[in-house]
Amino acid sequence: AGAEHRRRPRPCRPPLALLLLLLLSLGLLHAGDCQQPAQCRIQKCTTDFVSLTSHLNSAIDGFDSEFCKALRAYAGCTQRTSKACRGNLVYHSAVLGISDLMSQRNCSKDGPTSSTNPEVTHDPCNYHSHAGAREYRGGDQNPPSYLFCGLFGDPHLRTFKDHFQTCKVEGAWPLIDNNYLSVQVTNVPVVPGSSATATNKITIIFKAHHECTDQKVYQAVTDDLPAAFVDGTTSGGDGDAKSLRIMERESGRYVEMHARYIGTTVFVRQLGRYLTLAIRMPEDLAMSYEESQDLQLCVNGCPLSERIDDGHGQVSAILGHTLPHTALAQTWPGYTLETANSQCHEKMPVKDIYFQSCVFDLLTTGDANFTAAAHSALEDVAALHPRKERWHIFPSSGSGTPCGGSDLSVSLGLTCLFLIVF
Repeated sequence: AGAEHRRRPRPCRPPLALLLLLLLSLGLLHAGDCQQPAQCRIQKCTTDFVSLTSHLNSAIDGFDSEFCKALRAYAGCTQRTSKACRGNLVYHSAVLGISDLMSQRNCSKDGPTSSTNPEVTHDPCNYHSHAGAREYRGGDQNPPSYLFCGLFGDPHLRTFKDHFQTCKVEGAWPLIDNNYLSVQVTNVPVVPGSSATATNKITIIFKAHHECTDQKVYQAVTDDLPAAFVDGTTSGGDGDAKSLRIMERESGRYVEMHARYIGTTVFVRQLGRYLTLAIRMPEDLAMSYEESQDLQLCVNGCPLSERIDDGHGQVSAILGHTLPHTALAQTWPGYTLETANSQCHEKMPVKDIYFQSCVFDLLTTGDANFTAAAHSALEDVAALHPRKERWHIFPSSGSGTPCGGSDLSVSLGLTCLFLIVF
């Protein structure tokens, strides 16, 4: 009997630490190549959990509620197969992992559970829910695609296509104007005699959407960054799980807006005297607009007549070409190219386009708050942009520019542009 026991193949037991680590990564737990008994359905339970959570994003409002529902469904599935999976290490690791995740997310053991059929869990006021249902019907397992747009400084625009531009756009301009959302910014001159401007007013309109929310308007101006819509409310929609909410992160300085029904997140900040904006929105909704709504800076960028860069991300107009040298000394107090480089490098060690914009803004305005604006804009990219490999944008040098050359550093490129201006 002892010899027979020794000859018996040992069950495949993946390392417990590895299993738990994978489970904590949003349920990417697999049974691997282990030969499990046919009646043990732990792999099916895990596959269903992955399906229920793969489209969720922890930065989106309502994540915890949906994640807890999926965990309870996962726990129920493991209970139903517990007898058949007795002695299976993958099963016991999953049970431990579920308990750990429930504790981390403060999930109650009793409560609603997700169904493995997305049709059943369709929530018309949760974009991720009905987007998942569409994918299920169409057989597409990829999560919805998101786009990012940001505006900061005097002013620098990052479009939905990840194009980076520096623009004049003085006065009121639409950043976004589609069937679900309108965002308009107002820009004013920063320095007398210069074409550079910065944003001092932002108006956001969340358009009425079926039973999810009435139309809500948000407006921020310099020194008035409210944590409420213009009607005094802080949310839209009925029930405890609001489909639209405003969250104040820093009083009078930083607010977030989460629109669950359109899967959209908006950040608005005040840094110094001016405002910044960052937004993430599903691509299918961002591109839902009429032909008459084609003037959207986030979609098509700034008109050529309003741009003050060289078309390759490099700024080629500093304080305008006509500002006299006597005024330059008054508008750049305390900053040289070297000191501006040094101050921006402290906040942004990677010398990408955000670093270059910081240097440009310091030399243009002499206002150190623009360093914080560029740094915060890059932080917002990290928080909202869906693709990490695109967070940093590096300026390209055009072969047609007098100082062209692919090996020029950002600092040398700025020096070259100064020589051109002068």
